[in-house]
Amino acid sequence: MKLATALSERADLQRRISELGTRLNNNAKVQEGESPSEDPAALLSELDADFVRLEELVSRINLTNNATKSGGKTLTELIAKRDCLKQRISVMRSFLDCSSEKVNRYSKTEIKIISTVNVTALQKEVDCLSRQLRETDELIQGLNWTTELI
Repeated sequence: MKLATALSERADLQRRISELGTRLNNNAKVQEGESPSEDPAALLSELDADFVRLEELVSRINLTNNATKSGGKTLTELIAKRDCLKQRISVMRSFLDCSSEKVNRYSKTEIKIISTVNVTALQKEVDCLSRQLRETDELIQGLNWTTELI
């Protein structure tokens, strides 16, 4: 099985577990004399089986990520880099939005508001980080589709 297939199955299992949790909650209580729309024992059994499979997949994915290298970095390191780049870009874009926002003055006597940073230079930095993110993500995706799951 390829790593990408395992990742897809993991995502499906996580969604299914979430849905089973909702279904369990919906069938946790009924009015006296009524029966639940679904058997909680059967739902719990499905949930147990899904967690067993999820635990196995997560372990194998993590082992594979730690063993797979590209350019001297493990897949785990590349994923950490990608996650940090995403968060950094998000924070910097928010800051850029605030710093480049125009403040209209209605008369020359009002206080002038100016940016505290060079918006153009910062935008170029964000563009460079975005390129790094794209390249890192493409590398990760390529590895996911070519690496066999351990």
